[in-house]
Amino acid sequence: MIILHHLNKSRSKRIIWLLEELQVEYKIVAYQRDKENFLAPEALKKIHPLGKSPVIEDNGQIIAESGAISEYLISRYGSGKLAPQKETNEYSEYLQWLHFAESSAILPLLMKMYLQKDGCETRYLATYVDSEINNVISYFNDSLKGKTYLINEQLSGADIMMSFIVEILEKNGTLASFEHIKRYADLLKTHHAFNKADLLEAQYE
Repeated sequence: MIILHHLNKSRSKRIIWLLEELQVEYKIVAYQRDKENFLAPEALKKIHPLGKSPVIEDNGQIIAESGAISEYLISRYGSGKLAPQKETNEYSEYLQWLHFAESSAILPLLMKMYLQKDGCETRYLATYVDSEINNVISYFNDSLKGKTYLINEQLSGADIMMSFIVEILEKNGTLASFEHIKRYADLLKTHHAFNKADLLEAQYE
């Protein structure tokens, strides 16, 4: 059985969604953030040295990093679902979006969050971060123009990975500024497994 080490209010909710879509047997081991500093508990370091989530255990392996976990699970359990066929142009595009979520897309959004928490004045960084967010999210928005999903007009692991970016935009109140992402966000919410992941995360809160 797959074990998902899940931290509340974290990127691992995407992995719950993915596991539900794959319809595999899995178990959630839940962890709670520290109420004062909002960091993950020390207990997660017993699973992986970085003490971060998501982490899965499967077939004697411990696998960290959302993109790697998604690639692994879809390749092993997807049976042709949630990814285009390998060695196609669509597969290359799929891989780019799968990893875009945790590279180009997330970095400026995290930097913005840290700057807001710190409350410091900056001479350069805040302006740069705002510009980079606009560049990255506008690219995402433009890429969805005329599309239903990111790849092949059907749900894939790329959409599941990018859902976390969509949720950040929704939470920070900027989603309405990007019409194609807004439409896409509404579409993702129509998936039963997406809503099941929401319910499960609330259950383990």
